[in-house]
Amino acid sequence: MKKKSLFTIFMILTAVSMILAACGTGGDSTTGEGGKVKLIGGTEASFAPFEYLDDKGNIVGFDVEIVQAISEEMGFDYEIQNVGWDPIFSKIQTGEIDFGAAGITITEKRKETYDFTEPYYEATQLIIVRDDNTDIKSVEDLKDKKVAVQNASTSHVAAQKILGETSQNILAYENQPSAYQQVINGNVDAAIGDNTVVMEYLKSNPDAPIKTIEDPSFEKEYYGLMVKKGNKEALELLNEGLKKLKESGKLAEITGQEIDF
Repeated sequence: MKKKSLFTIFMILTAVSMILAACGTGGDSTTGEGGKVKLIGGTEASFAPFEYLDDKGNIVGFDVEIVQAISEEMGFDYEIQNVGWDPIFSKIQTGEIDFGAAGITITEKRKETYDFTEPYYEATQLIIVRDDNTDIKSVEDLKDKKVAVQNASTSHVAAQKILGETSQNILAYENQPSAYQQVINGNVDAAIGDNTVVMEYLKSNPDAPIKTIEDPSFEKEYYGLMVKKGNKEALELLNEGLKKLKESGKLAEITGQEIDF
């Protein structure tokens, strides 16, 4: 009996260790309180309302609320670090973080390197110009203009489709508010940005001298949480929790958007 008990304990400890190693980034960051699995997430906290810093410097927003709700449903601990947009991708690749939560659009190109959860939000792009601009009314009017975008984002890809992949008229910045500021300053003719983020920016900055232009040629986009390709354990935890949030209506409560996909 003693040998059997010791063998059983050994097998349990081995299984738990394998799960933690698969889900976490290594070292102390793989476990939370009570030995629970802990996932480390990365974000870029200037993408309101999905992630931004409150008055106390805390990361808040839709994505943070979604991850918190998923963790409560699935019983794991988490931490979200404000690492910046480009580092999210590299840190997932190196294993420094387990997932990205930053309004990341699911694209076929990104799926070559990363795995995504099911979508949790639908978005599209908008054109941003100064409110006294009468020259730009659609995507067609951007072809010989200077356009600001967030680097390596879907707005960047959209601009490349319009102006050409190597166009010198595309100016890329670390985040979307920086791109909008270039329009306000008159350094560029227009910017392209995610609709919900643009509208939140205008809500928070009602005196900003800019306006938005819709164009039906912009495709619908779907946001997902992103993990390293092959990280099935983390992906399954996030996906299962996300599924429960959709079924309960909690996801729609957080984002204000009814999910029909």
